[in-house]
Amino acid sequence: MNHSFKAGDKGKIVDLSHVSQLVQRRLLDLGITEGSEVCVKCVMPFGGPIMIESCGQCIGIRRKEAIQMEVVKI
Repeated sequence: MNHSFKAGDKGKIVDLSHVSQLVQRRLLDLGITEGSEVCVKCVMPFGGPIMIESCGQCIGIRRKEAIQMEVVKI
């Protein structure tokens, strides 16, 4: 998920291999996998977390980990 995503943008996760195993496991526990559609709800200022919605739930993810996710806009 690169810096061009803003609140309201939608995307599809295509690759999670660059994200740490712990984060991948947390996302999997929440039902978020490669192929999942996500919507950016809020981008916190000053390098703060990014709020995304997927599978009907909102989660916050650290920006450094969100940047490691490969997401294409839809």
